[in-house]
Amino acid sequence: MATLDPLQPADIDFSADSSEVARRLIGVTLLVDGVGGRIVEIEAYDQQDPASHTYTGPSARNAAMFGPPGHVYVYRSYGLHWCMNLVCREAGHGAGVLLRALEPTQGLEVMRARRGLQDARLLCAGPGRLAQALGVDHSWNHRPVQPPTFALLWDGQPADVLAGPRIGISKAVETPWRFGERGSRYLSRGFGRTAL
Repeated sequence: MATLDPLQPADIDFSADSSEVARRLIGVTLLVDGVGGRIVEIEAYDQQDPASHTYTGPSARNAAMFGPPGHVYVYRSYGLHWCMNLVCREAGHGAGVLLRALEPTQGLEVMRARRGLQDARLLCAGPGRLAQALGVDHSWNHRPVQPPTFALLWDGQPADVLAGPRIGISKAVETPWRFGERGSRYLSRGFGRTAL
């Protein structure tokens, strides 16, 4: 197990705009009960965004995404996979960031057992895989992103961040709110020529 000694708590202001929070989270280590790794890919969503679950207002499904900030919003994608978002902006404004990929660094054997595979590059490459590897399901909905369950840690080195169009959506696909760490082998999908 790699040491966490060089990492310090990350100071993330979840009340900021989701696109700003998304950029700041690239390179931050996310641990859930001590299992996780560096965030290398994330997407931002906002209430005025037609691709967001909050675009049509609050509902039983998306209530967690309306705050307060710094909490978890978990939903089922296509009836198959749980996906985890971190809620942003002020309470009452539906915004958040979808965790798309981690570079696994802590608890790899736990993640391998949960995912049933060995290849570290595939453990957390994609939002459904990531949630499964971290053991996140709907019971995590509304939980605060706070110790001891959650840890957000940073090594003090800013990441080289790419931005490009989000993927896996059919509305507002041109919005460049998908962020990733340049050169990471752990992205869910490459950024291609459209990245900024």
